Amino acid sequence: RVKQLEFTIEPFVEGNPGPHVRAAIAAVESLGAAVDFGPFGTTVSGEDDAVLSAVDAIVRAALAAGASRVSLQLARPGA
Repeated sequence: RVKQLEFTIEPFVEGNPGPHVRAAIAAVESLGAAVDFGPFGTTVSGEDDAVLSAVDAIVRAALAAGASRVSLQLARPGA
């Protein structure tokens, strides 16, 4: 099943994402997932295993790079 993951990493400065944001995005992209980066949330979509692996990668990379908060929202569109 396809899931959609939206995440926000703080602190966030519009137009100037910090290393904690860039690290999380790079971690997801290294898994082969496409990332839709936006000012109010960043989105990744994919099959269950890919999205759940992205959750782990996002949290680990963001916290290791200095994030103060990681907010995640997981949905199954059309369910």
